[in-house]
Amino acid sequence: MKTTFTLSIVLLLLAGCGQDKSSPEPAASKPPAQAAPEVSIYAAAVASDKRLEGDLASDAGRKPDAVLEFFGIGPGDVVLEMWAGSGYYTELLAHVVGSEGKVYAHANTPILNFAGDAHVRRHADDRLPNTEILHAENNELSLEADTFDAATIILNYHDLYWSSEQYGWEKIDVPAFLAEIYKGIKPGGTLGIVDHSAAPGSPAETGNSLHRIDSAVVIAELEGAGFVLEAESDVLQNPDDDHTRNVFDPSIRGNTDRFVLRLRKPE
Repeated sequence: MKTTFTLSIVLLLLAGCGQDKSSPEPAASKPPAQAAPEVSIYAAAVASDKRLEGDLASDAGRKPDAVLEFFGIGPGDVVLEMWAGSGYYTELLAHVVGSEGKVYAHANTPILNFAGDAHVRRHADDRLPNTEILHAENNELSLEADTFDAATIILNYHDLYWSSEQYGWEKIDVPAFLAEIYKGIKPGGTLGIVDHSAAPGSPAETGNSLHRIDSAVVIAELEGAGFVLEAESDVLQNPDDDHTRNVFDPSIRGNTDRFVLRLRKPE
């Protein structure tokens, strides 16, 4: 019995000597800390708590973060927003370009009448200090040459073909207007377009009758004015839209099929 006990002790000691005391088993390593996901300047603009509450309901249908990212407008840019209306995009652009940039929000009398109090609230108390209202009636737009890094025409290009005595919307001289926009953008600058799609092959006059326009018409006109088409986005496409309906038809209003274009003025 004593011999067996002694042998057990010896075996235990030998087993212990076989272990490497200088190399203890490593403690379980902690997983690397997850970096906070980067938020793009466009998503940050949409998420800003300074935006007007009424704008938020439009975000899902308008996808402004995707549109502005596609246009490539960034901090420090000087931007012309044609027919800015109530200023939905004015505010987002102001956040994107930041304090070093500037947004010129164009308006005319019919646009101001249409926007009403919404336009006043947007610019009250200097809440968008890096914006300036540029007032010019149709056919009176006069821009300094090579001024803007980018210009946008959002849901209004078709209005180049609209006229209305009731609303005081004078018929626009399209070639002269496009030449003025081209002049105002810097070489290498961007022109971003969003508009309601008309059926392929539709004449430009659908801009007057349906407030829609065929993207092919827009591209041809802008290329004729000197711009180069750089890219098209399908981010606002809606294949369920009936292109024969007026965009103000309650069945489709706010959910129209829309094309998005990015053009550039050559260097």
